[in-house]
Amino acid sequence: MGNLVGSWRFKEPSTVEECDSTWGSDSESDEPAAEDDSGISDSVSQAESERAAGHAGDSSPQLTDSPESVPKMKRSFYAARDLYKYRHSYPNYKKSRQPNEYRNLRFYLNKIPLVPDGIYIEEILSKWRGDYDKLEHNHTYIQWLFPLREQGLNFYAHELTQDEIKEFQSTREAKRRFLAAYSLMLDFYGIKLLDKSGNVARAPNWQQRFQHLNESHHNYLRITRILKSLGELGYEAFKAPLVRLFLEESLCHNTLPNMQHSILEYYVYTIRLPATRRRLLRYARQHYRPAHAFLWGPPPKRRSGGVGAGGSFSAGGSGIRAPAPTPEQPRRGEDSTTSTSASSGIIVSSHDAMMCQDLAGGGLKGCAGLGSNMAGLEGALMLAGARGERNEYNEIVPL
Repeated sequence: MGNLVGSWRFKEPSTVEECDSTWGSDSESDEPAAEDDSGISDSVSQAESERAAGHAGDSSPQLTDSPESVPKMKRSFYAARDLYKYRHSYPNYKKSRQPNEYRNLRFYLNKIPLVPDGIYIEEILSKWRGDYDKLEHNHTYIQWLFPLREQGLNFYAHELTQDEIKEFQSTREAKRRFLAAYSLMLDFYGIKLLDKSGNVARAPNWQQRFQHLNESHHNYLRITRILKSLGELGYEAFKAPLVRLFLEESLCHNTLPNMQHSILEYYVYTIRLPATRRRLLRYARQHYRPAHAFLWGPPPKRRSGGVGAGGSFSAGGSGIRAPAPTPEQPRRGEDSTTSTSASSGIIVSSHDAMMCQDLAGGGLKGCAGLGSNMAGLEGALMLAGARGERNEYNEIVPL
């Protein structure tokens, strides 16, 4: 019997509705739901999900003002599943066989450099701020600055473990540097961190940086990683202010129009508290155009046997509550990481757009910051991913 229990695997959701517990049972209530979706991410990466999505061909159709266009739109199941796993501690997570060396923590304590570049965290924090070319074109540092329990593009970077996360959260020096790294990346995106509650606003250089961000789509994947890492390391409340800012800029001010889908498909769903996700999605629904194409609201009321023919909104709805983690797979996240921001009306940052066209083609033009070893590895991965269906971001692996 013990072997049977030990070999039992959690049955993963198979539809978007099963992955998305945001709206519960068609509830519009702002009261926090019983589930907090707290958890730690798993070895199944977002990019792995995206490789199978095949989004480039059918998930971004031209929208018109006619409701007839709605059935052509659908949410990405692979994105929904990836973020479901993140929020629910990855029920099928397998503990790494490698010894736990706490390499991410030691990097943040300035004891070891990031590999393969040999750069220490203090050098990055003191010398890279404002060096936007380096931050843009170097693809090896982001996995070290914002670690996850997922493998990224830099295969020298180690995934987080549950024990390391707990140790990190109790180490003041590491947390101080982590917030400094977050501020560094926000400045790169034209945003400034206002306080210790995670509130954010436009930076003085926002116009130039927003223009770059709107056109630099591979940064959307980086932002998803940053949001996930915030939740892993004890800063869950920092997500909503950043997402809110991105939603406002994208939907209201049209400064980041290319980010709309990323925000709604990825950034919002990194947030673990359903009530916070609902508030952000209501705000988005209020400003989204065309209004009839908004896919992330509550499911329609069922009438005489269910949704109308074609199920135009059923793909975007989330009326089925996601199954909770089983007793055999306890949640691995700290309860303290599920608190909401003081300004919980805020929205999530974006993650949608495609990878830069150079990477999409399997080449590495424009990525001069990559070392020769990583360039070869990345090129091989890009070519392997380009063989089959292209994902919605033309991304191959998480940055």
